[in-house]
Amino acid sequence: MSIHELTSTARTYRELQAEIKELESQADALKQQMIRHMDSLQADELRAGAFTIRYKLIESSRLDTTALKNELPDVVAQYTKSTTSTRFQVA
Repeated sequence: MSIHELTSTARTYRELQAEIKELESQADALKQQMIRHMDSLQADELRAGAFTIRYKLIESSRLDTTALKNELPDVVAQYTKSTTSTRFQVA
């Protein structure tokens, strides 16, 4: 791939990322609209044609790793494993 092709590809990529961000913003606005409607009906599930729309509170438990690191750093070190990943960015 030439520098010209790479520049063009990077430009197209950034434009698509901007479009995705805008579409995600629009989707979030629609989501908030549906949530407000469900809240006004005090409903956590609605049927809308072929769609079932659910908005429910989900409770979960998570390990407080910050507190664990502060109180038992040796245990955290014993059970911590390193992972490797890749990051792609066009800046």
